[in-house]
Amino acid sequence: VQLQASGGGLVQAGGSLRLSCAASGRTFSRSVMGWFRQAPGKEREFAAAVGWSGTSTYYADSVKGRFTISRDNVNNTLYLQMNSLKPEDTAVYYCAADRNNGRTYLEGAYYRTGTYHYWGQGTLVTVSS
Repeated sequence: VQLQASGGGLVQAGGSLRLSCAASGRTFSRSVMGWFRQAPGKEREFAAAVGWSGTSTYYADSVKGRFTISRDNVNNTLYLQMNSLKPEDTAVYYCAADRNNGRTYLEGAYYRTGTYHYWGQGTLVTVSS
């Protein structure tokens, strides 16, 4: 089972990036999936999550209105469209998935790292001022 994140890079403040996470080894079409990020010297934090059907989405307050999470269950791929990027968005971004089949959670669970069982290797996003 593998999650491969890509799409990171260097961008100026106000710019945009689109992250992708390709899943392989099993189908994730009925898994909750999410994006977390970790800035230098800080703990990993929640950014966004999407339910297995794609209709339910959750965002950290810090990215709400600027980031959009989506998924393509046919191609087993998760996306994070990031607009209006700020220097404080600089971090390594990790995609994650749970191992359950079609499970839904109380909203708070989507924000916790312990909900997710599979993690990608991370992709670095650097936003310059």
